[in-house]
Amino acid sequence: MRKKVFLTRALHNFALKELKKKYQIEVHKGKIPVPQSKLRSKIKDADGLICFPYDIINKETIDLAENLKVISTYSVGFDHIDTKYAKEKKIRVGYTPEVLTDTTADLAFSLLLDSLRRVSEGDRIIREGKWKVIYGAQDYVGVDLQGKTLGILGLGRIGQTLAKRAKAFDMKIVYHNRNRISKTKEKLLGAKYVSFERLISQSDAISIHVPHTKDTDNMFSMKVFKKMKDVAFLINTSRGKVVNEKDLVVALKKKIIAGAGLDVFEQEPISKSHQLTKLQNVVLAPHIGSSTKETRAKMAEITVKNLNLGMNGKKPIFSIGY
Repeated sequence: MRKKVFLTRALHNFALKELKKKYQIEVHKGKIPVPQSKLRSKIKDADGLICFPYDIINKETIDLAENLKVISTYSVGFDHIDTKYAKEKKIRVGYTPEVLTDTTADLAFSLLLDSLRRVSEGDRIIREGKWKVIYGAQDYVGVDLQGKTLGILGLGRIGQTLAKRAKAFDMKIVYHNRNRISKTKEKLLGAKYVSFERLISQSDAISIHVPHTKDTDNMFSMKVFKKMKDVAFLINTSRGKVVNEKDLVVALKKKIIAGAGLDVFEQEPISKSHQLTKLQNVVLAPHIGSSTKETRAKMAEITVKNLNLGMNGKKPIFSIGY
């Protein structure tokens, strides 16, 4: 009998073809993310699981798995998986970092540039027929990037790649990390290490690149917004729950901060009636940080390789914990 692999969503055709050569596969069709009831029924006799963000693989679900050898997630984030418990159960967990570094950094910089230069806002003005006169010297002005200070919270792979983009635009770069990077890297990136307090008070724009944890949950709340410059912009391509959205809406409405560019939200998909959609000084993207044709295909390739290695008792290319 072929080993069983359950996929919570479809992968690219080339990846599915590769999986079908080796395994008995079943792909969930229907509501996304997969309902917990279905996930739990399918994981019972699965040897391998390919999952996606928002598929909750918790202790209770893992306990139902009788034959599970590997969980391969199609994502760089893995906060939807209880990786600590998976390790206790000797279940390998693979993920897909590095491949989406450039793509996500590009989107973060796109949101930064769009927010400061008001591109999406201008697009709406034209489409809604509100561009009635040629703008004068002080009408509809944006903000230059050159000479502004970009604060990067989390100078890992994506944060460092964003710093390179910002440096090319002659921005000043400050960063805060759990651990300071080497002085050689700081010099190469033109980045200066500062405390979190200095980061939020000195930056003209702040880009978030940290995972969602107990420590970072609602990290950006009204307390922080009030310490930011009133001309500052917030960019978030990490996790929605790092930012308190209710506080952010108030901060944007009252011009406590100047604007925001967001690719992630507390609840996804975000509702069209959400208060953020009513504001002009915010740019919204539908969680597309890794969404390029090339990157998504590479992610699928790595997801399959991680699964294959785990199924054979080996450590995935990119492994968490075990």
